[in-house]
Amino acid sequence: MHRPKAKSRQALTSGVRESDIRKQIKEYLQLKGWFVFYHLQGLGSYPGLPDLQAVKNGQALYIEVKKPGGRQSPKQKQFQQSLESAGGTYILAKSIDDINI
Repeated sequence: MHRPKAKSRQALTSGVRESDIRKQIKEYLQLKGWFVFYHLQGLGSYPGLPDLQAVKNGQALYIEVKKPGGRQSPKQKQFQQSLESAGGTYILAKSIDDINI
């Protein structure tokens, strides 16, 4: 008889996709009147650039989306530190509940 393998902790949280969380956050902010766009990472992108940027009434938010259990890379942490040192607003969001605006 074949016995299924026990799921790892990572496998248990892998059902939630970052793309789904990102979409929820984007739609929520748009309903609140924010202009929101996705930063597609690729060749020439600023290292550590967050997933989303939202702008409303001259205020800009930079939002890094992670699924539960996800962690920032060293470049993402450096971007956050540099942005916040310059007075910017950075949000690390693992769910829509992390968007407190």
